[in-house]
Amino acid sequence: MKQLLIISLFLLTNLLMGQELKKEESGKTTIPASDAGDRNNNFYDNEETFILPVNDLYVEGEVANPGKVNFSRLTKHSVIVKETLLKDDGTDAFVGAYRYDGYSLFDILTDRILAKNNTAEFKPIIDLYVEIENRKGEKVILSWGEIYYPNTLHNCIIATAVARIVPSKTKNLWPLPAESKLVVANDLVTERNISGPVKITVKSYSRSIPADRNLDPLYSPEIKIFSGDQIVETIKESPKLQPETVHTIFYGRGRGIHSTQPFTGFYLKEFLGNYFKTDRKNLKQGFLAIAGKDGYRSVFSFSEIMNRNDQAEVLLVPCKDEKDGGQFRIFPSCDFFSDRAVKAVSEVYFSW
Repeated sequence: MKQLLIISLFLLTNLLMGQELKKEESGKTTIPASDAGDRNNNFYDNEETFILPVNDLYVEGEVANPGKVNFSRLTKHSVIVKETLLKDDGTDAFVGAYRYDGYSLFDILTDRILAKNNTAEFKPIIDLYVEIENRKGEKVILSWGEIYYPNTLHNCIIATAVARIVPSKTKNLWPLPAESKLVVANDLVTERNISGPVKITVKSYSRSIPADRNLDPLYSPEIKIFSGDQIVETIKESPKLQPETVHTIFYGRGRGIHSTQPFTGFYLKEFLGNYFKTDRKNLKQGFLAIAGKDGYRSVFSFSEIMNRNDQAEVLLVPCKDEKDGGQFRIFPSCDFFSDRAVKAVSEVYFSW
């Protein structure tokens, strides 16, 4: 009787497991939809979930404890994405809509002890960025700020599972990725969503920018814009663009609340769009360092400035009449903290 009970439990367990994980003809492991009948209010659980093969992933660079990522210790997160790529003519090509499940870069890098190469010159972490490489050798750049400073966390993940978000009328079945994937949920054009990531390299901005935090008054009469080492423009007057007003709670990581006053300025993407193209290479590998007259600097990826889908833009704020902090400032409305806001902007450096 006891043996019969054990056999029955064994068969029942295998039956349940077979219902939970099944093999399709393609060989991909899937999990059935939680709500295939669309009975609840969640639009994102109506389709089966495909488990994606995952490569070993290593963290290297300016960290004291490099090494392999242990995914088993991390919490899974989900993001929803409308994937779109650039055509050769620069227009957009829609790929599909998906829910991705996986592990956030926030969690993957949280326990890595930073060892910045330029700490002696500039201690703050806001000039850090990460380079993510896949098995094919493709590389993309994300700033440290877009991983750790955004108003909504865990939007950059290494996806290990995917489910289609299928239109209820057309029933379009979007193509599925074949392996794990970097997914940056705040990108409008998703060129940074590369498949098969294997390495994350932490870096600090390598250009030396002498710092003088005691500069008084803190004022720069112009902004020099560089592409690499070449000056492409010097800006002394406000650009002729549509001004925008952004309401904010301006809160710093160190000093806390600064103000609740709005900022009025110009979208930095419209300003920089006169000098730098939004193409595949720039979206994937471009980044900018924005420096003040006192040497304070912040790093942004090209994509987080030029290619957002959440309208949380970075502003170039004219403040010509302010003799301390003028004549231009940068305000990143995408950030929870105010730390990447730069006063008396004097240089903008674009790099790959």
